[in-house]
Amino acid sequence: MVFVSGMTDSGEPFWNFGLAFYGRPRVSAACLALQDGHGHDVNLLLYACWIGLSGRGRLTPGDLARAAKASEPWRRGVIEPLRAARRALKEAGGDAAPLYADAKAMELKVERVAQLRLAALAPPAEARPAEVLAADASANLALCLQNATERQLAAPVFAALDVAAEDGPAVSM
Repeated sequence: MVFVSGMTDSGEPFWNFGLAFYGRPRVSAACLALQDGHGHDVNLLLYACWIGLSGRGRLTPGDLARAAKASEPWRRGVIEPLRAARRALKEAGGDAAPLYADAKAMELKVERVAQLRLAALAPPAEARPAEVLAADASANLALCLQNATERQLAAPVFAALDVAAEDGPAVSM
């Protein structure tokens, strides 16, 4: 199957993809394990997957480095402190529960900003066969990972890439 998604350069397609793909079975758990245990930026992992699955090809090490450099100040200065506060509020429980819900909603908003910024770096999409989309996305994800342990943790993500490529336009929400 060959498709070009209806994605525009507005960044919203990456956000929509990220929400849908992250919600696939075992993907969120794998991404969080890579984030919490190995210091990976989940938005960058999703970006690498989206670039490949959306027909934008393979990232080079330079492309990935530019994306990481562009996202790092927002991640370190805004996302990570907000995530830490949200997690602390969750642990506090009780009367902090409404604040936890507010922090969770705010964290999603700042994650969205991060993804909009990353999407602005993306090249245009081209029509490609599903197997090429899957191969490109897998190569992009592998480029993000440092070692065999991380690749093993990411196994559910790699599996979801193959399924998502076969789904065709559904990944382009």
